[in-house]
Parts: sequence; C-alpha cells; structure tokens
Amino acid sequence: MNIVVLGAQFGDEGKGKIVDLMTPRFSWVARYQGGHNAGHTVYVSGKKFVLHLIPSGILHDGVLCIIGNGVVVDPQALFKEIEELAGLGIDVGDRLLISDKAHLILPYHRELDVLSEARRGERKIGTTSRGIGPAYEDKIGRRGIRVCDLVDTQALADEVRENVNARNQIIKDSTLDWKQVYDQLLAFGDRMRRWTGDVSLALDQAMRRGENGLIEGAQGAMLDIDHGTYPYVTSSNATIGGACTGLGIPPRAINGVLGVAKAYLTRVGEGPFPTELFGPIGDRLRETGMEYGASTGRPRRCGWYDAVAVRYAVRVNGIDSIALTKLDVLDDLDTIEICTGYRIGDRTVTEFPSDLNSCGPITPIYESWPGWTAPTKGAKSYAQLPVEAQRYIKRLEEVSGVPVGLISTGSDRNETIIRDDSVVAKWLR
Repeated sequence: MNIVVLGAQFGDEGKGKIVDLMTPRFSWVARYQGGHNAGHTVYVSGKKFVLHLIPSGILHDGVLCIIGNGVVVDPQALFKEIEELAGLGIDVGDRLLISDKAHLILPYHRELDVLSEARRGERKIGTTSRGIGPAYEDKIGRRGIRVCDLVDTQALADEVRENVNARNQIIKDSTLDWKQVYDQLLAFGDRMRRWTGDVSLALDQAMRRGENGLIEGAQGAMLDIDHGTYPYVTSSNATIGGACTGLGIPPRAINGVLGVAKAYLTRVGEGPFPTELFGPIGDRLRETGMEYGASTGRPRRCGWYDAVAVRYAVRVNGIDSIALTKLDVLDDLDTIEICTGYRIGDRTVTEFPSDLNSCGPITPIYESWPGWTAPTKGAKSYAQLPVEAQRYIKRLEEVSGVPVGLISTGSDRNETIIRDDSVVAKWLR
C-alpha cells in the first residue's frame, strides 16, 4: 500500500506533521518534487524539527527516506540539514537514498533567481530566491547537472565551464570561477556517494517485497506549475502526477491520496488570493496560527477557507480524504466564513477558473457559520469537539466534495484526531 500526502491549497498546510504522524505504519517515505524552498515543521513532545529536503519520516528509526529525481538538490542545504538533525539527536545514517537522476542547485542558480525577481519588478513571483526555478529551467533546457554527472569528471568539467561562463555573461557583476564550482562539486559528490542510488529500482524492489510507502509532496496543488495560479506558482508538479514522474513509479502503485488543508487559508508570496483578509481577523489568524514561513520567516497572507480552490485540488489529484489542520486556530472566533463561489462581474462561478489573474475583480461568495467558545486544541476524539466545530467540518466536507478523515487540533504529533470510520484509519491499521 502506497499513500500520497500532498497539499490541497497554497502550501504550508501542515504536511510535515501529517507525514510524521503516519510514518510508523510505513517502511519508506519518499519526497517527489521541489527543493529546499519547502519547510515542513514537526513538533514532537514540544521539540521543534524543521525539514526542507529530507522527508518528515526521518524522525522515526528504521524508516528509509528517499529524495526522488523530481527534486532539485542543493548539496550545501542538504549537508546543513543533516548536521542540524544530528544536533537534535537524529542520525540520518544509512536511512537516506537520493536519486542519482536528481538535478543539483549550483551557486549561479541562486544568483539567477535573485536577478529574475529584480527584473520583474512589480510583477515579481515572490520566490524564496534559493535557485529552485533556475535549476528546473536548466533541467528542461537540457543543460542541468545531475547527481550521477559527478562521476564522469571530464564531462563534468566541460559542462560546468560552459554553464558558468554563460551565466557570467547574463549576470554582469558575477565573477564566479568555474574551477571553484567544479572542485566544490567533486567534494559534494564524494560526500553524497553513500546516499546515492537508483530510486526507481529501489522502490520497485521495496514494493515487490510488500513494503508500504508514504509519498510526500511539497508546496500545494494551487502552486503546481501546470495546474496552479500561473505564473505565481512553483517550478515543479506538486500535484499527483509529479509523484509518478518524480520517483519513477507507475500510477497503479498509488493506492490512496490524502490532501492536507488548513481550516482557513494562507499563501506566501505574490498571486491571487480571493479570500485574503486585511485587518484584525487576518492579523489574528497569522499570530495565533504562527503563520510565518518555516524556510524564509516571511509572514503568510491569511484568509477564509476557499472551498472552490480545495474542490479543484480534490478533482485534479483524485483526493480520497482531507487531513484538516489548525482547527484550533479558529477557537474563540464569533463567526467563521466559508467561500463557496466567486462573483466575477455579473457571473457566479463555482469552479476554479483556468486563469484567475485575467478574470478581473473577484468577490468571494461566503457562508457564515457560528464559531465555538469551547476549545478544540488538544481534543483527541471527534466527540470531544464543540458541536459548532463538528458542524463546520461537516460543511467543509459538503462544499469540498471529500470527507475529512484526520483533524489536527494542535502543533504536536499527539494533538490529532483520526476518525474511526475514515479511509485514513483504514490506511493506518
């Protein structure tokens, strides 16, 4: 049994906690796209772990953590993360496998990322400027450098020389020396070798042995390069198709899809956000929910739950169940709004538009639901939730078109409700 856990909104939904929670049921956890722009935060007994490249399953002994070919890897960021985990008492050891087909992020990619954002001016995307986009551009342009390329030293030298010289012409202030980059890559290759291999083959062998796997996405469906709010998107396929291409597994290997969604909505960076809140309510959600980027520290934009967007994510990904996170952040609000449609000009729209940017002014259509005064934080069963919270969840299921099987009521691993009659409970038996 192999289950995909992916974001059903704009990222930052709490996938790290959900993957960590589910991991004991699985033998391996694999990451299939993105780079170290992702930030998965996990709290265990009050201890905070922030993961960027390594799958969240690394916190459990005996679980193999896999970085697929669809991920772009910054070796420096990878080594730093491994060292930080060691400082927190987590030894990666031989529990890490990196695809030899994964592309590398190099120093000039970061420079190009900063330059690209600066050139866009007011039309900037709001990237993390960590070189993710330019690394994917080189991959598609067939000039990228992969992990396996670190073996053929002569071919690598020629490729690095050509790439660095070309980038120095684009980045006029750059004095990057190709030889320094080359030498650095050789050192990276020596250090990474113990963790490098054929991920597709390893996963095929694991599945033939009957091992269960958890497949972890980064970002969210609304940031997918093909299906998100283009051009304000990430540079990879965060949706379900990326799991197959990013790991080298067939679609039939996937047995279920869990979409993670907050009980409200957040977004980092630029781009359309119909339910965004300005003023006291938005500020309250941000502060109560600690809505600051795990990778960048940037404040997240906050708004009400957008069922139009989630329903779209459910359709595109074939989501079987929703893991609803941060329900406790809504505690003590008098009224909670749910967006069930958009008003665009004289039209009412209930399906997510192909191009949200060119629609013109969008007015969200809201339903108002009463809040609850009793706390949901730390609740361990659905019956413990206030009646108003249960009604809110039921309505989210109706307007999103998928059942809620898991509910997070706090940041810690144990502050979670798994509904007994849900498909999530079935996956975890």
